[in-house]
Amino acid sequence: MRYVKLPEIAEMGSGGTPSRKKKEYYKNGSVPWLKSGELNNGIVTSAEEYITEKAIKESSAKIAPKGSLLVAMYGATAGKVGLLDFESSMNQAVCFIKPDIEEADVRYLYYYLMSKNQELLDKREGGGQPNISQTILKSLKIPLPSLSEQKAIVAKLDRAQRLIDIDREMLDKYDELIQSVFLEMFGDPVRNPNGWVVKKLGDVGTLARGKSKHRPRNDPSILGGKYPLIQTGDVSNAGLFITDYDSSYNEQGLKQSKLWDKGTLCITIAANIAKVGILDFAACFPDSVVGFKSEQASSIFIYSWMGFLQDIIEEQAPVSAQKNINLRILRDLDIIFPPLEMQKKFEAAVLSIHSERKKVTLMNLKSEELFSSLLQGVFG
Repeated sequence: MRYVKLPEIAEMGSGGTPSRKKKEYYKNGSVPWLKSGELNNGIVTSAEEYITEKAIKESSAKIAPKGSLLVAMYGATAGKVGLLDFESSMNQAVCFIKPDIEEADVRYLYYYLMSKNQELLDKREGGGQPNISQTILKSLKIPLPSLSEQKAIVAKLDRAQRLIDIDREMLDKYDELIQSVFLEMFGDPVRNPNGWVVKKLGDVGTLARGKSKHRPRNDPSILGGKYPLIQTGDVSNAGLFITDYDSSYNEQGLKQSKLWDKGTLCITIAANIAKVGILDFAACFPDSVVGFKSEQASSIFIYSWMGFLQDIIEEQAPVSAQKNINLRILRDLDIIFPPLEMQKKFEAAVLSIHSERKKVTLMNLKSEELFSSLLQGVFG
């Protein structure tokens, strides 16, 4: 078996972040600009943000061609990979890899790096938030059989991946069904064609930021206890209910934080803006997450309503090094407010749909376990 390193068979690079202080770098931008949080072991089909041609010329942002392999190097998605389905620029937290097509199949490398996710995470370097560097990626020794063998391996893995994709497509349909039920019952929440009473979000419930006084947040002296610690990635990846967590506080950690009740609606205000999820257990979270509680409104109604407003809220985010929103923006949001009994009727419909969705989620987990076993069997 021949072993190679990525620089021997591919062009590699990373991007950059144009200054947020220069509006001309972002306003009316036409060049897709990807961030590491948009990579999730799949085909990348769109970008959340766009920058201008001027930004490309005057900053370290680079453009990678369609078909490039992407690797997230920083943050919660570090180690995740993606296949670029369009020409795009990216920030410095994303590495692009463009292989020589006569040497390597890009999907073969994609699956190989996916199989090495934990190994890459274990090699991270740095202080409070360790990162994967290009140096780490360039040091990998990759088994490289002939192109025909690579393609045969890819075909086998593609079939297993398709099972996962089918499950995910079904999950998306359940999410679309919830949106359809909302629109059928309440109409477009932005145009409000049904003339529902409109209130401020801050008037129908209590909004408060999470609390974590201690820095760094990864200090082992406050971690490892019985109190779940939810962060922005846990919210954005959750769906309707937040049922999993990666970190927890001990008694010392709890003292410098706050425990929120089960049923609290969590709203992210930094990194992934305006993502929402409902706590399925009592948990702590930092000030990058806002908790919403109300006796007047259904949390599930608010959750679904927020789904329609994410783009609008994103636009209202102040331009800074990292886009974020604040409590004032959230409290001032206009929300249609149908009678509580109608909200509860909607809630019951959503819970019924969610129950069916959970069954598909379990199928998806089994498909992913099968795929993971297959990956390790191929790449060891």
